[in-house]
Amino acid sequence: MTDTALQFLHPSHWKPAKGYSNGVAASGRMVFTGGIIGWNADQVFESDDFVAQVEQALKSIVEVLACAGAGPEHLVRLTWYVTDKREYLDSLKDLGQIYKAVIGRHYPAMALVQVVALVEDRAKVEIEATAVIPA
Repeated sequence: MTDTALQFLHPSHWKPAKGYSNGVAASGRMVFTGGIIGWNADQVFESDDFVAQVEQALKSIVEVLACAGAGPEHLVRLTWYVTDKREYLDSLKDLGQIYKAVIGRHYPAMALVQVVALVEDRAKVEIEATAVIPA
């Protein structure tokens, strides 16, 4: 996505964001995913490990985006729902490596919320994504 189609928003007097953006302005065709969890294409969990589920969810998001001709570089927003905030915080280093391997060094606006449970009992994370493909 070109710089003119995607503008990262960060007030100059704010402390730098690490691993996310505070805001993104974009123009073009919008793509929305549903909540993507860490199971495979056959709806089977291959692991109960939090980081492995995040990796699978991110890979699945990339696959859904590809159906619209989009890639990770078109992401403008990710909303993460996790069942254990502590597990997320304790995994930041590994999550950073997985994120860069799947998404790259592209950091859209993000939010993370801890929830009591997700619909699928084995799910530890669910991620919604919004992307914008330039016109």
